[in-house]
Amino acid sequence: MVAPNPVAFTIFGIDVMWYGTLIGLGFMLAVLISYKRAPKFNIDPDFILTLTIVIIPCAIIGARLYYVIFSWDNYAGDLMKILNIREGGLAIHGGLILSFIAGYFLCRKYNESFLNTADLVAPVIALAQSIGRWGNFFNEEAHGGVTDLPWAQIINGVGYHPTFLYESIWCFMLFIFLMYRSNSKRSFKGQIICMYGMLYSFERFFVEGLRTDSLMFGPLRQAQLISLVIFAGCAVLYYLLRKKESNNIQM
Repeated sequence: MVAPNPVAFTIFGIDVMWYGTLIGLGFMLAVLISYKRAPKFNIDPDFILTLTIVIIPCAIIGARLYYVIFSWDNYAGDLMKILNIREGGLAIHGGLILSFIAGYFLCRKYNESFLNTADLVAPVIALAQSIGRWGNFFNEEAHGGVTDLPWAQIINGVGYHPTFLYESIWCFMLFIFLMYRSNSKRSFKGQIICMYGMLYSFERFFVEGLRTDSLMFGPLRQAQLISLVIFAGCAVLYYLLRKKESNNIQM
């Protein structure tokens, strides 16, 4: 696989990159699907629009700040570079963290169940990730080590593990699975978001080990470290919520 021009199109002399276009497409589909499915979760669709207005900037700001913090040496000499996100440099974990924090307080403000809302949006988070990861392909970034596999990503004549592709495929399958579970087999509020946290973290831990551009926390790959924390936290929360639901049914 060889990436084409990273510029999707040009308007009024400004290049619009595939990176931002695909992230925007992922966001748009996530909002549309969540809006349509909101009544199934007894959530006012208008609340999804309110949530979107807050979540989208939080996701971008969180993802950028997270990346900059762990790559500070690249920005210390030119702080204006922090504002240039068109060429990449967004960390999904940072976007998720700030978005969930903002979403929690917004749910409290509008008297919506945070866990129920999180279950609604969990599948489309995976879908947005699946689409957005292709931005890494066009930017020729976030790839793995050298390989001669038939599906290698070719950069300057050298083949690399297309880790963006591995994650994109996994996230799309995760989207399908979580949609199925939330439509027919949700046993308690919080189940779907916990599944997302565990299954995404499982994949990210192993795929991150293939990458050559990982953000580091000391000697450790920070994405692997935070994946372990999220997996463990979601597993414990899943157990506690299921136990609480079982106790309520017995009573």
